[in-house]
Amino acid sequence: MMEEEINKALEVLKKGGIIIYPTDTVWGIGCDATNDKAVRRIFTLKKRMDHKSMIVLICKPENIESIVESVPEIAYDLMESWNKPLTIVYDNAKNLAKKLIGGDQTIGVRVSRNKFNQELIKRLGKPIVSTSANYSGEPTPLLFADIDPGLLESVDYVVDYERHNLTQAKPSTVIRIYDDGHFDVLRK
Repeated sequence: MMEEEINKALEVLKKGGIIIYPTDTVWGIGCDATNDKAVRRIFTLKKRMDHKSMIVLICKPENIESIVESVPEIAYDLMESWNKPLTIVYDNAKNLAKKLIGGDQTIGVRVSRNKFNQELIKRLGKPIVSTSANYSGEPTPLLFADIDPGLLESVDYVVDYERHNLTQAKPSTVIRIYDDGHFDVLRK
């Protein structure tokens, strides 16, 4: 089942579409993170303000170097030692849709530990957007059943894998890391 769902989601992403999919945290809305048109569509769909950033998922730590100018060494140590999903905000993002990159040139990146995500990203060969599957300002859905039906109907594909998982997910820890290596915890 997972293999079939990866193939269906991959087909949609390659065509510039938007999916709702399970992540290593909460259910997400995603697209190819390099596709400007798809990223703009997610902002519109979520009714999200332009200045509110979204994160991207990658499948392995070394992929960060393709989307961030410089990666402080401490970032790799944090990714390896952190015991739950960790999103790191980096300076000097590159090679991503312009709308994803904050006005301060930052981007939040998480190496997903979810097998479905890892395989999807690997096959796409690009990072994917991950933003919670809710309208901006609404509560983050902790289960698939909590996702607004209107949102489900507004995307190009809703992944069937993991829909019945009743484990309540939590958003990732978010850390802002600076070029000099110091960091701040933005969300626990």
